[in-house]
Amino acid sequence: MSRNFELLQQTELGGNAVSTARLAEPLPFYAGKGSGKALRLNLDRITQEETQRLVQSVFLAAGPNPPSVVMFAGIDSGNGCSQVCAQAAQVLASNVAGSVCLVDANLRTPSLPEFFGVSNHNGLTDSLRTKGAIRGFAKKLRPENLWLLSCGSLAADSSVLINSKLIKSRMTELREEFDYVLIDSPPLNTYSDGVVLGQLSDGVVMVLEANSTRRETALRVSEGLRGRQVRVLGAVLNKRTFPIPDLLYHRL
Repeated sequence: MSRNFELLQQTELGGNAVSTARLAEPLPFYAGKGSGKALRLNLDRITQEETQRLVQSVFLAAGPNPPSVVMFAGIDSGNGCSQVCAQAAQVLASNVAGSVCLVDANLRTPSLPEFFGVSNHNGLTDSLRTKGAIRGFAKKLRPENLWLLSCGSLAADSSVLINSKLIKSRMTELREEFDYVLIDSPPLNTYSDGVVLGQLSDGVVMVLEANSTRRETALRVSEGLRGRQVRVLGAVLNKRTFPIPDLLYHRL
Protein backbone atom coordinates (compact mmCIF):
# COMPACT_ATOMS: atom_id res chain seq x y z
CA MET A 1 0.00 0.00 0.00
CA SER A 2 1.37 3.39 -0.90
CA ARG A 3 2.22 6.05 1.66
CA ASN A 4 -0.24 8.39 -0.05
CA PHE A 5 -3.17 6.06 0.58
CA GLU A 6 -2.14 5.60 4.22
CA LEU A 7 -2.14 9.37 4.61
CA LEU A 8 -5.61 9.57 3.09
CA GLN A 9 -6.88 6.95 5.52
CA GLN A 10 -5.56 8.99 8.43
CA THR A 11 -7.20 12.29 7.48
CA GLU A 12 -10.45 11.31 9.24
CA LEU A 13 -12.58 13.18 6.74
CA GLY A 14 -15.79 11.71 8.07
CA GLY A 15 -16.56 9.56 5.02
CA ASN A 16 -15.18 6.68 2.98
CA ALA A 17 -11.64 7.06 1.70
CA VAL A 18 -11.66 6.11 -1.99
CA SER A 19 -8.27 5.22 -3.41
CA THR A 20 -7.84 6.21 -7.05
CA ALA A 21 -5.00 5.29 -9.32
CA ARG A 22 -4.98 8.27 -11.66
CA LEU A 23 -8.48 9.56 -12.15
CA ALA A 24 -7.41 12.90 -13.59
CA GLU A 25 -5.08 11.85 -16.35
CA PRO A 26 -5.54 14.07 -19.44
CA LEU A 27 -8.69 12.90 -21.21
CA PRO A 28 -8.80 12.38 -24.99
CA PHE A 29 -11.79 14.47 -26.05
CA TYR A 30 -12.06 14.85 -29.81
CA ALA A 31 -15.61 16.00 -30.40
CA GLY A 32 -15.96 17.62 -33.79
CA LYS A 33 -16.52 21.35 -33.81
CA GLY A 34 -20.20 22.14 -33.89
CA SER A 35 -21.18 18.48 -33.57
CA GLY A 36 -23.13 19.15 -30.37
CA LYS A 37 -22.54 15.51 -29.47
CA ALA A 38 -20.40 14.09 -26.68
CA LEU A 39 -17.92 11.29 -27.26
CA ARG A 40 -17.60 8.58 -24.66
CA LEU A 41 -14.62 9.07 -22.40
CA ASN A 42 -11.83 6.83 -23.60
CA LEU A 43 -10.78 5.67 -20.15
CA ASP A 44 -8.00 3.13 -19.76
CA ARG A 45 -8.71 -0.03 -17.81
CA ILE A 46 -7.35 1.14 -14.47
CA THR A 47 -9.12 4.49 -14.60
CA GLN A 48 -12.35 2.73 -15.56
CA GLU A 49 -12.02 0.35 -12.61
CA GLU A 50 -11.29 3.13 -10.14
CA THR A 51 -14.13 5.32 -11.41
CA GLN A 52 -16.50 2.36 -11.23
CA ARG A 53 -15.42 1.79 -7.64
CA LEU A 54 -16.02 5.44 -6.80
CA VAL A 55 -19.52 5.41 -8.35
CA GLN A 56 -20.39 2.16 -6.60
CA SER A 57 -19.21 3.47 -3.23
CA VAL A 58 -20.98 6.83 -3.43
CA PHE A 59 -24.17 6.17 -5.41
CA LEU A 60 -24.91 2.47 -5.74
CA ALA A 61 -23.93 0.85 -2.44
CA ALA A 62 -26.81 -0.79 -0.64
CA GLY A 63 -28.33 1.21 2.19
CA PRO A 64 -31.28 3.44 3.05
CA ASN A 65 -31.57 6.80 1.33
CA PRO A 66 -28.46 6.72 -0.88
CA PRO A 67 -27.34 10.19 -2.04
CA SER A 68 -28.69 11.40 -5.36
CA VAL A 69 -27.29 14.96 -5.40
CA VAL A 70 -23.54 14.96 -4.79
CA MET A 71 -21.01 17.76 -5.03
CA PHE A 72 -17.44 17.07 -6.12
CA ALA A 73 -14.95 19.64 -4.82
CA GLY A 74 -11.18 19.90 -4.86
CA ILE A 75 -9.32 21.25 -1.88
CA ASP A 76 -7.17 23.50 -4.07
CA SER A 77 -7.31 24.49 -7.73
CA GLY A 78 -5.68 22.04 -10.12
CA ASN A 79 -6.61 18.94 -8.12
CA GLY A 80 -8.39 17.45 -11.16
CA CYS A 81 -11.86 17.68 -9.64
CA SER A 82 -13.66 18.54 -12.90
CA GLN A 83 -12.29 15.47 -14.67
CA VAL A 84 -13.11 13.19 -11.73
CA CYS A 85 -16.66 14.56 -11.66
CA ALA A 86 -17.11 14.20 -15.43
CA GLN A 87 -15.82 10.64 -15.44
CA ALA A 88 -18.04 9.68 -12.50
CA ALA A 89 -21.11 11.14 -14.23
CA GLN A 90 -20.53 9.20 -17.43
CA VAL A 91 -19.80 5.92 -15.65
CA LEU A 92 -22.88 6.40 -13.44
CA ALA A 93 -25.07 7.09 -16.48
CA SER A 94 -23.76 3.89 -18.08
CA ASN A 95 -24.75 1.87 -15.01
CA VAL A 96 -28.23 3.17 -14.23
CA ALA A 97 -31.47 3.55 -16.16
CA GLY A 98 -32.32 6.88 -14.54
CA SER A 99 -31.32 10.33 -15.75
CA VAL A 100 -27.99 11.89 -14.69
CA CYS A 101 -27.27 15.63 -14.79
CA LEU A 102 -23.74 16.99 -14.55
CA VAL A 103 -23.68 20.61 -13.31
CA ASP A 104 -20.73 22.93 -13.94
CA ALA A 105 -20.88 25.25 -10.92
CA ASN A 106 -17.21 26.25 -11.15
CA LEU A 107 -17.92 29.74 -12.44
CA ARG A 108 -14.31 30.92 -12.19
CA THR A 109 -12.73 28.24 -14.38
CA PRO A 110 -15.49 26.23 -16.10
CA SER A 111 -14.19 23.30 -18.13
CA LEU A 112 -16.93 20.69 -18.55
CA PRO A 113 -18.30 22.03 -21.88
CA GLU A 114 -14.82 21.76 -23.38
CA PHE A 115 -14.48 18.21 -22.10
CA PHE A 116 -17.63 17.14 -23.91
CA GLY A 117 -17.26 19.27 -27.03
CA VAL A 118 -20.38 21.40 -26.46
CA SER A 119 -20.96 25.11 -26.03
CA ASN A 120 -21.17 26.89 -22.69
CA HIS A 121 -24.16 28.92 -23.89
CA ASN A 122 -27.41 28.95 -21.91
CA GLY A 123 -26.46 27.22 -18.67
CA LEU A 124 -26.64 27.54 -14.88
CA THR A 125 -26.16 31.30 -14.58
CA ASP A 126 -28.72 31.88 -17.34
CA SER A 127 -31.24 29.74 -15.44
CA LEU A 128 -30.69 31.99 -12.41
CA ARG A 129 -31.31 35.16 -14.42
CA THR A 130 -34.27 34.07 -16.53
CA LYS A 131 -37.36 31.90 -16.25
CA GLY A 132 -37.90 28.51 -17.80
CA ALA A 133 -37.75 24.83 -16.90
CA ILE A 134 -34.28 23.76 -15.75
CA ARG A 135 -34.16 20.92 -18.28
CA GLY A 136 -34.41 23.54 -21.01
CA PHE A 137 -30.99 24.89 -19.97
CA ALA A 138 -29.31 21.46 -19.99
CA LYS A 139 -27.58 19.83 -22.95
CA LYS A 140 -28.03 16.16 -23.80
CA LEU A 141 -24.83 14.11 -24.03
CA ARG A 142 -23.95 10.45 -24.44
CA PRO A 143 -25.18 8.05 -23.20
CA GLU A 144 -28.76 9.15 -23.77
CA ASN A 145 -29.53 9.54 -20.06
CA LEU A 146 -26.65 11.96 -19.41
CA TRP A 147 -27.16 15.75 -19.40
CA LEU A 148 -24.85 18.71 -18.84
CA LEU A 149 -25.91 21.98 -17.24
CA SER A 150 -22.94 24.14 -18.19
CA CYS A 151 -22.05 27.20 -16.14
CA GLY A 152 -23.57 29.51 -18.77
CA SER A 153 -22.98 33.18 -19.49
CA LEU A 154 -20.45 34.73 -17.15
CA ALA A 155 -20.69 38.27 -15.80
CA ALA A 156 -19.45 40.30 -12.86
CA ASP A 157 -22.34 39.10 -10.70
CA SER A 158 -22.09 35.40 -11.62
CA SER A 159 -20.54 34.29 -8.33
CA VAL A 160 -23.16 36.31 -6.42
CA LEU A 161 -25.89 34.20 -8.02
CA ILE A 162 -24.55 31.05 -6.35
CA ASN A 163 -25.11 32.71 -2.97
CA SER A 164 -28.61 33.95 -3.81
CA LYS A 165 -31.98 32.42 -2.93
CA LEU A 166 -32.46 31.58 -6.60
CA ILE A 167 -29.93 28.74 -6.49
CA LYS A 168 -32.00 26.91 -3.85
CA SER A 169 -35.09 26.80 -6.05
CA ARG A 170 -33.07 25.65 -9.07
CA MET A 171 -31.42 22.90 -7.02
CA THR A 172 -34.84 21.74 -5.89
CA GLU A 173 -35.91 21.64 -9.51
CA LEU A 174 -32.84 19.63 -10.47
CA ARG A 175 -33.76 17.05 -7.82
CA GLU A 176 -37.23 16.77 -9.28
CA GLU A 177 -36.15 16.57 -12.93
CA PHE A 178 -33.18 14.18 -12.68
CA ASP A 179 -32.54 10.97 -10.77
CA TYR A 180 -28.91 11.88 -10.08
CA VAL A 181 -27.14 15.25 -9.99
CA LEU A 182 -23.34 15.63 -9.84
CA ILE A 183 -22.03 19.14 -9.19
CA ASP A 184 -18.54 20.32 -10.07
CA SER A 185 -17.67 22.96 -7.46
CA PRO A 186 -14.90 25.58 -7.17
CA PRO A 187 -12.01 24.62 -4.83
CA LEU A 188 -13.04 24.59 -1.18
CA ASN A 189 -9.88 26.23 0.11
CA THR A 190 -10.39 29.29 -2.09
CA TYR A 191 -14.09 30.09 -2.49
CA SER A 192 -17.22 29.85 -0.34
CA ASP A 193 -19.42 28.62 -3.21
CA GLY A 194 -18.75 25.01 -2.25
CA VAL A 195 -20.26 25.45 1.22
CA VAL A 196 -23.48 26.86 -0.24
CA LEU A 197 -23.73 24.11 -2.85
CA GLY A 198 -22.77 21.46 -0.31
CA GLN A 199 -25.62 22.51 1.97
CA LEU A 200 -28.02 22.01 -0.93
CA SER A 201 -26.57 18.58 -1.74
CA ASP A 202 -26.77 15.19 -0.06
CA GLY A 203 -23.04 15.25 0.52
CA VAL A 204 -19.59 16.09 -0.80
CA VAL A 205 -16.81 14.04 -2.34
CA MET A 206 -13.53 15.83 -1.69
CA VAL A 207 -10.74 15.57 -4.27
CA LEU A 208 -7.20 15.58 -2.92
CA GLU A 209 -4.07 15.61 -5.07
CA ALA A 210 -1.35 13.13 -4.15
CA ASN A 211 1.95 14.74 -3.12
CA SER A 212 0.31 18.18 -3.20
CA THR A 213 -2.71 18.52 -0.89
CA ARG A 214 -1.61 19.01 2.70
CA ARG A 215 -3.18 16.78 5.34
CA GLU A 216 -3.71 19.76 7.66
CA THR A 217 -5.56 21.65 4.94
CA ALA A 218 -7.81 18.68 4.14
CA LEU A 219 -8.64 18.28 7.83
CA ARG A 220 -9.41 21.96 8.28
CA VAL A 221 -11.65 22.07 5.20
CA SER A 222 -13.53 18.89 6.12
CA GLU A 223 -14.08 20.10 9.67
CA GLY A 224 -15.36 23.41 8.30
CA LEU A 225 -17.83 21.57 6.08
CA ARG A 226 -19.17 19.49 8.94
CA GLY A 227 -19.47 22.62 11.03
CA ARG A 228 -21.79 24.02 8.35
CA GLN A 229 -23.85 20.79 8.33
CA VAL A 230 -22.35 19.54 5.06
CA ARG A 231 -21.94 15.76 4.94
CA VAL A 232 -18.55 14.51 3.69
CA LEU A 233 -19.23 11.28 1.79
CA GLY A 234 -15.61 10.45 1.10
CA ALA A 235 -12.37 11.55 -0.47
CA VAL A 236 -10.59 10.78 -3.72
CA LEU A 237 -6.80 10.68 -3.72
CA ASN A 238 -6.09 11.88 -7.23
CA LYS A 239 -3.06 11.71 -9.52
CA ARG A 240 -1.47 8.95 -7.48
CA THR A 241 1.53 7.44 -9.25
CA PHE A 242 2.76 3.86 -9.18
CA PRO A 243 6.42 2.97 -8.47
CA ILE A 244 5.98 -0.06 -10.74
CA PRO A 245 4.13 -0.53 -14.06
CA ASP A 246 0.34 -0.74 -13.76
CA LEU A 247 0.21 -4.25 -15.27
CA LEU A 248 2.57 -5.64 -12.64
CA TYR A 249 0.83 -3.65 -9.88
CA HIS A 250 -2.48 -5.42 -10.54
CA ARG A 251 -0.79 -8.84 -10.48
CA LEU A 252 0.51 -8.32 -6.94
